[in-house]
Amino acid sequence: MTLTKAFQFLLVAFTCIVPSAFAAQERSSAAENADLLFAFKIEPLITSKCVACHGKNPDDIKGGLDLTSREATLRGGDSGSPAVTLTSTKAIADTSPIYLAASRNSDEWSPMPPKENDAISTDDLAHIANWISAGAPWPTGAQLAKLKKQANPWLSENQLQVATSGGLSDSWTNRTYKRSDLWSFQPLASPSIPSGAGRNANPIDAFINAAMPRGLRPAGEADRLTLLRRLSFDLLGLPPTQKQIEDFVVSNSPISYELLVNQLLASKHYGEQWGRHWLDVVRYADSAGFANDFERPNAWRYRDYVIRSFNDDKPYDQFIREQIAGDEIDPQNVDYRIATGFLRMGPFEQTGMAVAKVTRQQFLDDVTASVGQVFLGQPLQCARCHDHKFDPIPTRDYYSIQSVFATTQFADINAPFQDHENLAGFDNDLTYLKKRHEAVKELQATINNPRKSPDDFGRERLTRKWQTIYNWAYDRTRPIAFSVQNGSTRYQRNLTSRIFPPKDAFAGGVIENTTILTGGDVFAPSEPVSPGTLSATAITQEYPDSPEGRRKGFANWLVHPDNPLTARVMVNRIWHYHFGRGIATNPNNFGATGNKPTHPELLDWLAAEFMERGWSIKEMHRLILNSDAYKRSSTYPNTKTLSLDPDSNYYSVFQPRRLDAEEIRDAMLAITGELNRQLGGVPARPDMNLEAALQPRMIMGTFAPSYVPNAKPEQRNRRSVYAQKLRGHRDPFMTTFNQPSPDESCEQRDASNITPQVFTLFNGEESADRSLALADLIASQSHTHEDAVTLAFQLTFGRKPDKFELAASVAHLQRAIAEQEGVTPKPRVYPTTIKREANEENTGQPFEFTERLFEYEDYIHDLQPHEVDATTRGLSDLCLVLLNSNEFVYIY
Repeated sequence: MTLTKAFQFLLVAFTCIVPSAFAAQERSSAAENADLLFAFKIEPLITSKCVACHGKNPDDIKGGLDLTSREATLRGGDSGSPAVTLTSTKAIADTSPIYLAASRNSDEWSPMPPKENDAISTDDLAHIANWISAGAPWPTGAQLAKLKKQANPWLSENQLQVATSGGLSDSWTNRTYKRSDLWSFQPLASPSIPSGAGRNANPIDAFINAAMPRGLRPAGEADRLTLLRRLSFDLLGLPPTQKQIEDFVVSNSPISYELLVNQLLASKHYGEQWGRHWLDVVRYADSAGFANDFERPNAWRYRDYVIRSFNDDKPYDQFIREQIAGDEIDPQNVDYRIATGFLRMGPFEQTGMAVAKVTRQQFLDDVTASVGQVFLGQPLQCARCHDHKFDPIPTRDYYSIQSVFATTQFADINAPFQDHENLAGFDNDLTYLKKRHEAVKELQATINNPRKSPDDFGRERLTRKWQTIYNWAYDRTRPIAFSVQNGSTRYQRNLTSRIFPPKDAFAGGVIENTTILTGGDVFAPSEPVSPGTLSATAITQEYPDSPEGRRKGFANWLVHPDNPLTARVMVNRIWHYHFGRGIATNPNNFGATGNKPTHPELLDWLAAEFMERGWSIKEMHRLILNSDAYKRSSTYPNTKTLSLDPDSNYYSVFQPRRLDAEEIRDAMLAITGELNRQLGGVPARPDMNLEAALQPRMIMGTFAPSYVPNAKPEQRNRRSVYAQKLRGHRDPFMTTFNQPSPDESCEQRDASNITPQVFTLFNGEESADRSLALADLIASQSHTHEDAVTLAFQLTFGRKPDKFELAASVAHLQRAIAEQEGVTPKPRVYPTTIKREANEENTGQPFEFTERLFEYEDYIHDLQPHEVDATTRGLSDLCLVLLNSNEFVYIY
């Protein structure tokens, strides 16, 4: 279907109802045709705003007022007054209780609907008044249906009706929308590039400059060091190297910037930074969440698949196909199998305390909502219990999309490790898992048999559960894909270990037939539905009659060139990560409740160009990063003129941004030379605040094993994207700097500026350790205090200090050294055991046990203050100040 045809379908599919969905007609007088007024305005209003409390449930009618018929309305409620005031000759609107309550201006009648957010609009109040004045007619049945087939006299040029699969009520099906609210559903066409921008101008700048208010001139280009630092963190999440600074800052080549962009895009660390963005959106974690927070030992292979895909510039349409339906496209392809782990990324728990049918439905709801937010920018979950209140998404569409996944079952598939996968951490993991197993056996040996005391009962339960946990953890090093496959549903009482796929996926169990669930209740099925898509896009998709191949068909619909949503959503995400916000500032919500794009023509042009360039994400980077808009300075010489763009909606300056939590940690490790830049592999366990690390955590109804960092620095000091991400146990350093929860899709990270961040970065052990490591590095390469200060600035900021900074820093350094000469630091001591106390579940009696922390027994600590002299400690004080400066923590 061509774009033009799709557009025509959207416009004329309702010609059986209206001559044109965009027909603009003068509003008819309600008095001339009150029946039409009721059909198109009053009946939908009563249905959406009133009937839920006043008539839907005959056994529970609020205030005794039934608004499901004219007779009942005129009868009134408990007050004894008719809801509509009629006399023998006329109806009176301004004394009718229904009007007075809706107007919210009456002392006698309570405001209706009660919630302020549901208040009747001024236009609808006028419709109510006109309807009452016309005698409050109430056509029903065939007469009402006939009226609704006529032209809607109230459609204006800014309103339209949309053909969908149909709502749960005629009033919803026939509703109208503001044209501006449906911007994302409009067919995608490549707008003409505005003229006057110059022959060699980047098209992005042409669109942005054309929208600038008169009198607003954009800031000039940022200096080269600022651009280099901006690009390096943007694309790699790391500071530029000294060699990159020396090569780029002094270069006079006109193509040096373009070459730098290409160099950074070719770096293996690009995939780590942009893969991390994707993992935010899809809610990646190494555990399942909820009360038990079971480990997902093989989820790391999906993380590494994402990083490889970005490094390889895998076409985005193929990236989507693999994650939605990789197992259907090629079941023998290991990467495709791993890719479908996307479908299982959400939190999930199935234990003996839960109803399997309910948790199965929770998974289906989760994956439906996830697909809607991640790929379509649509909050589909809002249509789970009822037709969407604001967007053309009927409940039928929600369950039709859910039907695509009705035969999708969890499966941990045997998938041989590939040559490109990093297996280097296996030996270390296995060593400590074996030690923990042996300790469990030793603890079991202390239990009396038969059990006599609360300690016996408590330790028996603990050791039994820990054996299960450790057995599961062994899977981390086994060739298993955290994946899915098609098959019938087998309701299981517990899912607390590896899910082995059955030999015959469809033997036994139930092949689920999806139905619309009344109110979203799995025990209230109603109308059956077939696999489908968002009907408002007017793109049909054929699905096989068999239970297999559904997801492949759905993936093809997602990447169909006429689908108006998918390309728009992704280019908006790319823009968002480059500029700190999207052209549409709610990347997960392109619906009516999301913010509308500031530059809709630019967004459409980028989306069309994205598809034209083979869905290449790196091509989009090149296009955006080579624009004047991206290269602008973050400072503006004329603040009075800048008042024309206070929120930078016109991109007259570049908006500074604070580094993400991972970028702060990785940057500190990078400048000290401690960062392990190895790609991929099993999750690393970095250092964590000791109090937080040893906080008791529950799993499987008992204590979880304590979090202990890797024993060796090179294992701990890997990039943050590889850090073990447990939903139930998060690193306080990361959360303080707004690392998002993996329970919800993160469309945009918060960037708060709060006091705990100051305390964390200035007083935390992470900052102190990195400052000391940096000082030790500088001390080994410096002969004078001036040399040390100069090198500290170069490593931290990428530049030399000016005369004032040099003098002030040397003076501070000398004071710090003098203070440190009177200090004798003590070694930091790490615990090798921890005593736990709890109440035994069956008896309620207290018991205790001691847990050994094996990694701490072999722990090789980072450099500590007692191991260096006063000069190095004093220098570390200066380094700590530099690490806490805006110049280090912000990108300008």
